[in-house]
Amino acid sequence: MVDLKKPYAQVAETECPRCLTVMTQEAMIEHYQVCRGCGYHFRMPAAARIHLIADEGSFTEMDQDLVSKNPLSLEGYEDKISEAQKKSDLSDAVVTGTAKIDGRECVLGVMSFQFMGGSMGSVVGEKITRAMLHGADTNKPVIIFTASGGARMQEGIFSLMQMAKTANAAALLDDLGIPFFIVLTHPTTGGVTASFAMLGDVAIAEPGALIGFAGPRVIEGTINKKLPAGFQSAEFQQEKGFVDKIVPRKELKKTLSFLLRTHTGA
Repeated sequence: MVDLKKPYAQVAETECPRCLTVMTQEAMIEHYQVCRGCGYHFRMPAAARIHLIADEGSFTEMDQDLVSKNPLSLEGYEDKISEAQKKSDLSDAVVTGTAKIDGRECVLGVMSFQFMGGSMGSVVGEKITRAMLHGADTNKPVIIFTASGGARMQEGIFSLMQMAKTANAAALLDDLGIPFFIVLTHPTTGGVTASFAMLGDVAIAEPGALIGFAGPRVIEGTINKKLPAGFQSAEFQQEKGFVDKIVPRKELKKTLSFLLRTHTGA
């Protein structure tokens, strides 16, 4: 269960990996966990993301008791799950629930890279699918923040099946005319990109986010060519038409509020 009372990690200082600016925890919170020197967007814990986006006290978590099993009887997988749960304070790599943004109701899903690289296993796919189906049942817009290295290899075909399941739920929202908004954060790759992450009515990305399927090194090794500068960055993907708008983190709530207002009735 996500703990919204402690949304931020207790770290005295944080150094920017890009420009080496050192920021105190107070400065990190004040600047939305964005470097004040160069604008680098740090990864956000799921609780901090919900704290930033949802109206205070409006978030109600769904399906918090779903926990991954070990469908392939892989040795040590249960230990990895337990370790990830302790590290992230989450049951799995996504938190879903209902919320309000500037008073407008929505279904909200937030993926966490802290939990096994945000990998999509059977529980992640199930929770995201249930969130979209809840939006379909209640006629509420659905917003999902993505952050993932792709499908979870420890669950084999069971993780790959989540691609079809989530894509099918997204198609249902489209058939019913229910708004579906995606916010692509760093990084969004692999099977998540190849399924529901690219099926939103509007695709927003944070500045500098890595968005793609295979990594640049894998692609270069496959095609034997050097990739262009900034390949797979949010800015590159917007230029190629895969991203509708790049939105700095401090403007995300205002942008999502605008989308909810313009895509739903009074």
